[in-house]
Amino acid sequence: MPSRRSLLKAGGALTAATLVPGTMSAQAEAESADPWHEVPRILRKIRPPRFRNRRWDVTAFGAVGDGTTDCTAAFKAAIAECHRKGGGRVVVPPGRFLTGAIHLLSDVELHVSEGGVIAFSTDPNAYLPVVFTRWEGTECYNYSPFIYALGQRNIAVTGKGVLDGQARQGPWESWYANSGPQGADQRELRRMGDDDVPVEQRVFGAGHYLRPAMVQFVKCQDILVSDVTILEPPMWTVNPVLSTNVTVRGITVVSTLYNTDGCDPESSSYVHIHGCRFNTNDDCVAVKSGRDADGRRVGVPSENIVVQDCLFSGRWGGITVGSEMSGGVRNVFAERCVINSPDFPGNYPVKYPVYIKASKKRGGFIQGVHVRDFTGRNVDREVMFVNMAYASNEQGTEPVSVRDIRMERTKLDGADAVLNLVGLESDHLAGVRLERCAFTNVAGPNKIAFTDDLVMRKVFVNGVEQ
Repeated sequence: MPSRRSLLKAGGALTAATLVPGTMSAQAEAESADPWHEVPRILRKIRPPRFRNRRWDVTAFGAVGDGTTDCTAAFKAAIAECHRKGGGRVVVPPGRFLTGAIHLLSDVELHVSEGGVIAFSTDPNAYLPVVFTRWEGTECYNYSPFIYALGQRNIAVTGKGVLDGQARQGPWESWYANSGPQGADQRELRRMGDDDVPVEQRVFGAGHYLRPAMVQFVKCQDILVSDVTILEPPMWTVNPVLSTNVTVRGITVVSTLYNTDGCDPESSSYVHIHGCRFNTNDDCVAVKSGRDADGRRVGVPSENIVVQDCLFSGRWGGITVGSEMSGGVRNVFAERCVINSPDFPGNYPVKYPVYIKASKKRGGFIQGVHVRDFTGRNVDREVMFVNMAYASNEQGTEPVSVRDIRMERTKLDGADAVLNLVGLESDHLAGVRLERCAFTNVAGPNKIAFTDDLVMRKVFVNGVEQ
C-alpha cells in the first residue's frame, strides 16, 4: 500500500483518510481475494430465452409500414395471437410502422427486421391507460413505457431494425425544460414515496408530466434485448425492474434528451450487458435499486451484473451506480469497455468512466463494483468519482455504505484527475483499490475525503508510479 507521503507527492488531497503503510484492515484483507472468479458463475446462470420456430407478421394483422397509419391495434393483435398459440416471433418487416404502447406477453419475441422501424407516437395519449411502473426509482401508475411488460417471462426485442422514440418531435422535452411542469409531479411523487402513500393512490398519466421510459420490463424473467438500434427515447432507454435473467447485447442507443440513460438495471439480478454502444445524454449503464424511502420499502437490491465489451460515449458516467440505489447494489463487474472511442465518439465526452452516487437521503449500500481493462481517451473530469454526498441539497439521516470499489489494468489518456473520492464523516467510503493502471495527460491532483483502506499498486500517473 502506498504511504500517505507518496500519495501527497502525487498531488492527492487527503481528508480524514485511513492510509497505513504496510497494513490493511481485516475487512480489506477479506475483500482482497480476486472477485473476478465470480463472473463465470454469474454468466452460467444467465441464459437468453428461446422461442418456438413460428412467426406472425404484423402486416397480416393490419399494420401498414407507411409511417402514418396507426398500427397499435395490429401490434396488440399479433402479440396476443402469438402468445395464445404458445409463442414464437412477431415480425416487423421493412417499412416504418407508427404505433403507441406495445405490451409484450410471455413467450413472444418482437423481431424488427433490418430495414424495419417502429416509430413511436408523439401523442402522450398513445401511452394510456396508465400502468404500474417505477419512475426514477419510485413506484407509481404512469404513462406506459413505449415497450412494456409486467410479470411476463421468456420475452425479447430483437433484430437489426430501429426503435425510434421520436422524442424530439413530441412534447417530452417541454415537460422538463425551462422549469417545465414535470418538476411539480416529480416532487409530488417523491413526497408520496417518502410518506408511504399506497402505490394505488400514486396515479399520474393524463394531466401529468412524468415522461415514460422507452423499454421497461417489470417483475419479468428471462429477457433478451438484442441488436436493435434505439433512437431518441423520452427518458431512460432499457430499464429492467425487479427482473432476473436479463441479456442486453449488441444494441446501439442514441439519445439527446435530458435524463436518457442507456441501460438501467433496477432491483434486478443476473444481468449481462455486452457488445453495446451508448451515445447518451446521461449515464451509459446505470445500476439502480429504488429511491429513498420507497426503495428501502421494496428492499430489492441489484446484484450479479456483468458489463462487457461496450463503447461508452455518454454525457455523465460510463459504468454508474446510483443515485437511486436505496435497495442496495452488490457484485457489479465491468470489463473491456472503451471510453470515447474514435470509432464511436458520441455527442458528449464521458465525464466519469466510473461514477458512483449515494447519499444519506438514499441510504442503502453499494458492495463490490469491479472494473478492469478499460481503455479510452479524453475523460471530461475524473476517471473515478465516488460521491457519497450526492444531491447535497437533499437532507437525510439514513446510514449509507459504499465499499469495495476496484479498478484494474485500465489505460486512459486525458483526465482532470484520477480520483475524486467523497466519503462522509459519519459514513466513510471503504476499500477503494487500483492496481496495474496507467493514466496519461492527467491535469490535476486527486481529491480524497473520509476514505479508509485506499490501495494503489503499480499505478502510473503521467509516467510516475504512485
